[in-house]
Amino acid sequence: MKDHLLDPSRRQLFAAAILPGLEKFLEPLARKSNSYEEWFAAIAIDDALRCQLLLQRGFDPNTIEPERLDTALLLSVRHRAWKVFALLLKHPDVQLDARSRNGDTALMIAAFNGDTKAALELIDKGAEINRPGWTALHYASAVGNVVLIRKLIENSAYIDAESPNKTTPLMMAARAGHLSSVQFLIAEGADVTAKNELGLNAIDFAKSQNHVAIVNLLERTVKQAETKSDTTADTKADTAAPPVTSTATTQPENSSNSPEDFYKEAAQPTAESESATQK
Repeated sequence: MKDHLLDPSRRQLFAAAILPGLEKFLEPLARKSNSYEEWFAAIAIDDALRCQLLLQRGFDPNTIEPERLDTALLLSVRHRAWKVFALLLKHPDVQLDARSRNGDTALMIAAFNGDTKAALELIDKGAEINRPGWTALHYASAVGNVVLIRKLIENSAYIDAESPNKTTPLMMAARAGHLSSVQFLIAEGADVTAKNELGLNAIDFAKSQNHVAIVNLLERTVKQAETKSDTTADTKADTAAPPVTSTATTQPENSSNSPEDFYKEAAQPTAESESATQK
């Protein structure tokens, strides 16, 4: 009897006799393991047909890979697997706002990579635009994508969104030297004087990279804003002044002084290193 049990073929028969359902029980586990590898391998080569077959078999489209904690949608944008991307975008259960290990979403990755078509499709599908920290608008501004910047703002993107170190999209565009993006952001009301945690504003970012045209534009914008503020204040002061009903020779205090004597330009902060401001 002992010799018989040592025979491999007899051991298999013995196991089958004791656990007749073992093979059937283990089959789903093996299939899941194989499907997992097959799924991510198919995304890597943009094999939408293989992904579709797996989805039809019940594979979860939001399964996470272990390296970056990316879902298939994140990976499809990251690797520009556009056939798989189109397939996933139509799936009713796909999580549009799933985040990678570093917090990026598919929309943010598309914005950073300059993939305008994918980013626009994600926005139209309802992808999240505003969120704490880095945003798609930061990335679109950093690469100078005016088309995407406009689309994001049209969909209520917060124009002065602050990164973890309070860097704004305008600062990103200024540092990268994207004049048209800077012009558009200013026209849409971006705060030119906002400062990050290092005390740097958009002008400092532009100066650090010697983007002269942008520096001139930003400084001119600040000066215009200050002039407008001065004029508005003077108008309000004149309106609020009580009418003079006496012929006395005394005049209102400081009436002989020019408006410039009452307003001083705010000193610009000294530029410092902004190596810590970039992601």
